[in-house]
Amino acid sequence: MKTLIKVDLDAAPHSQDYLHNRWHPDLPMVAYVKPGDEFRVECIDWTGGQIKNDDNASDVRDVDLTQVHYLSGPIGVEGAEPGDLLVVDILDIGTLKESDWGFTGIFARENGGGFLVDHYPDARKACWDFHGIYTTSRHIPNVEFAGIMHPGLIGCLPSREMLNIWNSREKELFDTEPDRTPPLAALPNTKSAHMGRMTGAARDAAAAEGARTVPPREHGGNCDIKNLTRGSKVYFPVYVKDGGLSMGDIHFSQGDGEITFCGAIEMAGFLDIRVSLIKNGMEKYAIRNPIFMPSPLSPNYTKHIIFEGISVDEKGKQFYLDPHVAYRMACLNAIEYMKKFGYTGEQAYAILGTAPVEGRISGIVDIPNACATLWLPTEIFDFDITPNASGPTIHVAKGPDLAFAK
Repeated sequence: MKTLIKVDLDAAPHSQDYLHNRWHPDLPMVAYVKPGDEFRVECIDWTGGQIKNDDNASDVRDVDLTQVHYLSGPIGVEGAEPGDLLVVDILDIGTLKESDWGFTGIFARENGGGFLVDHYPDARKACWDFHGIYTTSRHIPNVEFAGIMHPGLIGCLPSREMLNIWNSREKELFDTEPDRTPPLAALPNTKSAHMGRMTGAARDAAAAEGARTVPPREHGGNCDIKNLTRGSKVYFPVYVKDGGLSMGDIHFSQGDGEITFCGAIEMAGFLDIRVSLIKNGMEKYAIRNPIFMPSPLSPNYTKHIIFEGISVDEKGKQFYLDPHVAYRMACLNAIEYMKKFGYTGEQAYAILGTAPVEGRISGIVDIPNACATLWLPTEIFDFDITPNASGPTIHVAKGPDLAFAK
């Protein structure tokens, strides 16, 4: 397999011109491929090496989020034109031999927070060791599971029109509550902007309007779909000439929702991909956002405990068919359950963010309550975590909790 982009984990991200951390239509392509080509793309972790393999979460507390995400690309596909579909087959995903570990972070409220930030507002970190397809953490005992490696972030460059739409609508949302922490949107920010091979005044102008990589958008982007693993196929809308495919934010494993924000097992790694084109595919199939076909491969966990949540929050406030509240309550219910077996709330929270947990909207029509469910695989634990007549027993071995900030 030809390595199209090879990263240097020891070099500063801004010194590597085949990386970028903003979306902009004028980013120069760093390489070109033809339809039918197969190639390897290496990626650094999403923070650019800011998080270390240690027992101190100060790096999670202090991480500079204006830098993220570092992406490899953009890659041009010969013949790709606006309106086409770029078909990406993910042939393989793996770790880099010089970085065979990963991390999970619970971000502090003032630095992004997470899905359950009101309950877990302080920075924590878990580091994970990889054992082939399996992973364990010294910070979370009695758990081992197979990963579903996937790119958290992959997509094509936006057109000028699309970039303007993104910036306008996100600024309008931001302005409804500009002093909110965390903010309602991550707006363009020149601080730490890395514009790949752009230089001079053109680079500075693009950095001032380049879209942050934080959310998913019409082009794909930071979708964090755990099933986008080896063997899957993605159809990306093309908005600029040559497409401009970029990727990064590789995860070893993730639960649906990536609920701790840095909730997956983040890592440096590689993707082996094949590209092809469907000319005028966006109009042919009425595609606005990417679609994908899942892989035939996935961890074969068949036993689950399913936790329900409804659109009534922890304070008893009623919401109308709100799946966000319902899924949050399903997560909180699962955490309280796991605490009965000796896990701290932070450990249980991290398990839900990293293990191959299934999240589903199970009911969205029965007024006033939506019903969301969280499927926790029981086979990832080395003890029986299912309910029985004798009640829960503390099984979690005494050991370190998630790393704290010092």
